[in-house]
Amino acid sequence: MIHSYFLFLLILVPFLLLSAWASAKVYSVFNAYDGVPNSSRMTGYDTAVRLMRNRGVTDIAVGRTSGRLSDHYNPAKNRVNLSESTYGSASVAAVAVAAHEIGHVLQKKRGYVPYKIRNVLVPIANIGSRLALPLIILGIMLDVFYFAANVNIGQILMYVGIGLYGSSVLFMLVTLPVEFNASRRAKKMLAEDGILTQEELPGVKKVLSAAAMTYVASMLISLVYFLRFFVVVMSLARKK
Repeated sequence: MIHSYFLFLLILVPFLLLSAWASAKVYSVFNAYDGVPNSSRMTGYDTAVRLMRNRGVTDIAVGRTSGRLSDHYNPAKNRVNLSESTYGSASVAAVAVAAHEIGHVLQKKRGYVPYKIRNVLVPIANIGSRLALPLIILGIMLDVFYFAANVNIGQILMYVGIGLYGSSVLFMLVTLPVEFNASRRAKKMLAEDGILTQEELPGVKKVLSAAAMTYVASMLISLVYFLRFFVVVMSLARKK
């Protein structure tokens, strides 16, 4: 058991370092291009409104939200929320982030399949992220101490916990193509609408690629934890 735990840590640590590097990279790249004004002088708000208007989207509001890089699209409220670092800024970084969020708007409007799947998984993944670990721990405790040996409640709870945690991992896995696709749409729209020049587009790619790496790192960490929990639960089940 000790050997397997050290193996788990050996696998996990590089991914934790990757996650820390990705988070630092996002801020460093964004800060670099946040200081570069775009040639059209359009703000994040202007960009979001124009991209939607040029594609016939008229039922989505664009608002401001507090924080830095807290931008997100809320399909339930038909609203794109741009952070303080994006909303009124006319930098290359700001229009890149704003265009990415409009990419999500168009995914919904045009029925992008991975986006639909992710939306279906949202409530399940939210429940899984909250309850999975407590259920796994409770199940292990019941199983180890044989409080429920006759009815196997411990094992049942462990399996339910693994299933819920697996739903969260699946959600993060489906999130990857959704995020990458939104970034591709963003770069294409910014070029098509003349908001950025060809010389400015590489900056957009760097900003959005750095953000995408945070999703990759998070998914890998969740996958490692899922495999760890799965191995522990299966080992306990075989000893019963």
